[in-house]
Amino acid sequence: MTPFLQPTLQNERIYARPLQHEDFNALYAVASDPLIWEQHPNKDRYKRDVFENYFRGAMESGGAFLICDAATRQVIGSSRYCNWNAEARTIEIGYTFIARDHWGTTYNRALKTLMLDHAFTFAEAVQFFIGAVNVRSQNAITKLGAQKIAERETAYYGESKKLDFIYEISKSTWTAIRDAKQL
Repeated sequence: MTPFLQPTLQNERIYARPLQHEDFNALYAVASDPLIWEQHPNKDRYKRDVFENYFRGAMESGGAFLICDAATRQVIGSSRYCNWNAEARTIEIGYTFIARDHWGTTYNRALKTLMLDHAFTFAEAVQFFIGAVNVRSQNAITKLGAQKIAERETAYYGESKKLDFIYEISKSTWTAIRDAKQL
């Protein structure tokens, strides 16, 4: 485990802390909504046994977060850093899901802003692997300045391979966007 991959992060919308085994029930209560997964390549993650595998992978990643509403501390989802490449100075952000009652708001942007800001304290580029059928996430990440750079078959932890689109944003691009938009 790499400690810099699991800090506590917070802004006015999001409180993100390292995921713990005790968080399973609260997180599954959010993840058990089938509509969260409808555009995901693994559409059955709302099922308890499938989500248990997802959660196990999150815990083993050493970079998973429990995402809460900063004002209420209500659990609203999860995300993680994974696949740190020290030589290339790249990291992935992925496995993100947020409760539907927080969709169409500024919560996803606030979460990704926190995670990108932190990642760029040690990385030069951040990649996002997004399912080819997950148009909602593809649109959200391009609004943050990431660009599609490739397509690849990816095997998620304990799951079969699925086609992913790979998006990337560099530190210099993110810095310019942050400066221009004052996020």
